Amino acid sequence: MQLVKVGLCAFGMSGKVFHAPFLKQHPGFFLSAIVERSKEESKEQYSDAVIYHSVEEMLQKSDLDLVVVNTPVQTHFEYAKLALEAGKNVIVEKPFTINAREAEDLAKLAAEKNLFLSVYQNRRFDRDYLQVKKMLDEKVLGEIKEVEIRFDRFRTEASGKAHKENPENEGSGSVHDLGAHLIDQAVQLFGKPAKVFADIFSMKGNEFANDYFELIFYYENELRLRLKSSVFTKEDHYAYKIFGNLGCFLQERSDNQENELVTGAIPEYGKEWTLPLDSADGILNISTENSKTERTLTSSEPGNYMNYYQHIYEHIVFGYYLPSPAEEVVVNMKIIDAVIESSKQGRIIDLNF
Repeated sequence: MQLVKVGLCAFGMSGKVFHAPFLKQHPGFFLSAIVERSKEESKEQYSDAVIYHSVEEMLQKSDLDLVVVNTPVQTHFEYAKLALEAGKNVIVEKPFTINAREAEDLAKLAAEKNLFLSVYQNRRFDRDYLQVKKMLDEKVLGEIKEVEIRFDRFRTEASGKAHKENPENEGSGSVHDLGAHLIDQAVQLFGKPAKVFADIFSMKGNEFANDYFELIFYYENELRLRLKSSVFTKEDHYAYKIFGNLGCFLQERSDNQENELVTGAIPEYGKEWTLPLDSADGILNISTENSKTERTLTSSEPGNYMNYYQHIYEHIVFGYYLPSPAEEVVVNMKIIDAVIESSKQGRIIDLNF
């Protein structure tokens, strides 16, 4: 098996939870370099990796095939550009960049260098999202009329992460954080909207970046799609509500990969490694041909973030499909720019894709 040497630009939560465990368990990758500016926490679990104290040092001294830029979003453009200019393929954590201009510049640079650039949109591999996609692919709801997708939390206190909460840092706040997931899923499931309207602000106060948003997407076929997030949601809502002319589908946000990884779960290669559900996590309610109602409790199949890295490996070795390529995710950044502008101006924004 061809071995792909990988360098990780940071060893915070993203590195510890979403990247390093999968790179270690996948037999096609070798995690050979990790950047830790002042600590050496990675030594215990990843003793084969050389620790560097800056991204610049790692790029200069290590022999890498792939670099994972998992630093704060405010540095994504700088470090991804450095890695591409050094001749490395790149994975960038979401959100891709702080704005569409930076995203377009990186996509253009990768194409010029004949390198790949992928954005880590791991929520495409969540069990709940995959179940919604399955229902839409099966067309059991008929023509889709209205959609709501939510990603809520109850986090009323400051986290201490300035790159996410300081309103003076461009790219901070929920729209770039959770919104990057919801916008990506909306575009993947329903395509590019024609117009957007947004209500974005901070429930915790003006000294914090936005922690609440409601985004409305308008489509040419009259579909209305709403994306919503709040940090003052103590009880869960259905994360996905899909309404069509034949019925509706309600899906809980049931994927637990992140929580299991945080508590030390090992994502085994080639296996389902998450805990099974203990109850149904969805409701399908449709009208049958004889106008009767058929209501069914549904259970989603396990998701697996390992599949993202499997796609990356197959792209490197066999030239297969690249997951969430930069050119595709530029669309998401254009939408993020537009919804922020919409909220500032208090009006609908035409996207003109």
